[in-house]
Amino acid sequence: MKPGLPQIVSEDPNLFQCMGLALVAGGLTVLTLPPFSWLMAVPVAFSVLFIVLRNISTSRAFLVGWAFGLGQFGIGISWIAESFYVDAERFGALAIPAVAGLSAGLAIFPGMAAMLFAAIMQRRAFGGIAAGLLFATCWVVTEWLRGHILTGFPWNLAAYALVDYAALRQPAAWVGSYGLGFLTVFIGILPGVLTVAAPKRRAPVHVLFAVAVTGLWVGGALRSGQDVPPTDVALRIVQGNVPQVEKWVPGSRQRALEKYLGLSAQPGRFDVLLWPETAFPGFLDEDAAARARISAALPDGRILLTGAPDRVEGDGGTRYFNTVQAYDGTSEILTGYAKHHLVPFGEYVPLRGWLPIERLTEGLGDFTPGPGPRTLAIPGAPLVAVAICYEIIFPGHVVDDLFRPDWIFNATNDAWFGTSIGPEQHLASARMRAVEEGLPVVRAANTGISAIIDANGNVVARLDTGETGTIDAGLPGARTPTPYARFGDWTLLVLVFGCWVFGWLASLLGRDPDARHFGTEVS
Repeated sequence: MKPGLPQIVSEDPNLFQCMGLALVAGGLTVLTLPPFSWLMAVPVAFSVLFIVLRNISTSRAFLVGWAFGLGQFGIGISWIAESFYVDAERFGALAIPAVAGLSAGLAIFPGMAAMLFAAIMQRRAFGGIAAGLLFATCWVVTEWLRGHILTGFPWNLAAYALVDYAALRQPAAWVGSYGLGFLTVFIGILPGVLTVAAPKRRAPVHVLFAVAVTGLWVGGALRSGQDVPPTDVALRIVQGNVPQVEKWVPGSRQRALEKYLGLSAQPGRFDVLLWPETAFPGFLDEDAAARARISAALPDGRILLTGAPDRVEGDGGTRYFNTVQAYDGTSEILTGYAKHHLVPFGEYVPLRGWLPIERLTEGLGDFTPGPGPRTLAIPGAPLVAVAICYEIIFPGHVVDDLFRPDWIFNATNDAWFGTSIGPEQHLASARMRAVEEGLPVVRAANTGISAIIDANGNVVARLDTGETGTIDAGLPGARTPTPYARFGDWTLLVLVFGCWVFGWLASLLGRDPDARHFGTEVS
């Protein structure tokens, strides 16, 4: 070996085998999520990573965890490329580099989890159940960081593997998606713990696995089986299915309005009419003729909630907002909400003075964030919180804690992602917010997936991607505030603290016979 060359390249070829296994295991996690929801893939993926990490040093653990994350995100968020092909002439060449770069960046978080796990194990050499708890704790700490650092991107959290299982997703009401992710990963790696455990140490792992799975299932089933009285509010969701490539072309505004008004005028009763994000591709509050036509479709006190851009002139120039506005038959705005969690490079360019990059979305300038979550009071309906597009993916940051709403309206435009798996993953986030908050979530999506989700996360009605039509249904009722709605991520901290205490007590009792020194290289 030549002096100065990195040792990982020349001394341990098995490192690359470990990274290859981790890459495949990370890719397998995508099958645990909607639209696949292969629950059995959870123990396979995470147990492989756990076992691989037992055979490498701390200095190499980061690379193995990073490879796992590269597989996890490289496939899991590959749908982002679709948004670059909407305007392929300007942005198409950036699609693959953007997905690769974002995946490589997000993979740092699993890498950090692996490195932290290996570093602690090298010093304490926990074994058996204690090692499994430590692994899950390291995972959830870095997953939480991913949801918060640099505005956060909590997409495809580990807990979402359970979203299609009514009983198993219910613990999110108590510990949130991060806490449920901890439980998912911990239970998922117990088969891996069994694989490396000495025969006499396997019985407690079998018992814990059975107790944990049964406890989650029974507790969740009891909660999901509780009746929640519905409201008497009738909703109509309109899915116009306007392709993104047509949305902002000249003359599209009137065609879009005609389409939405025509669908809204179909026979049937409704109290609240719901249109998706930027359903009106223009400044609706400045278009008196369009508002007059809308008001004519809202007789007898009916209300429209619709997405529309807005702009405000000020001393510093024009500020643009992505909003949801409420209208009645008077054609005047009753109230509104401005999106506060904006999409980087979609609605604004970070460090615009330094980065020579254009936004993917049409518009005259960067959007300005609104003040934060807000509860709206509209006539004839319960109090409502609004989350626009990807705001719904942030656990604990959707509703105003001081003025709890009775339901959440998620106006979105997933046309950017075509018929990929992206809209299904987005819907999974909305379902978990319903469970966490104990509130129904109503989605209006331009091209799908529009849906009504009850407070237990069940999809009551939906319009799939690519469909044009309406959903007429009653607004489901709200549950009493959940523990997670009351205390937020403090419930996660309780779990993490408990795990560290458990691991510390295990170390005081002496090194487990199953424990292996994590500084040992692969042989």
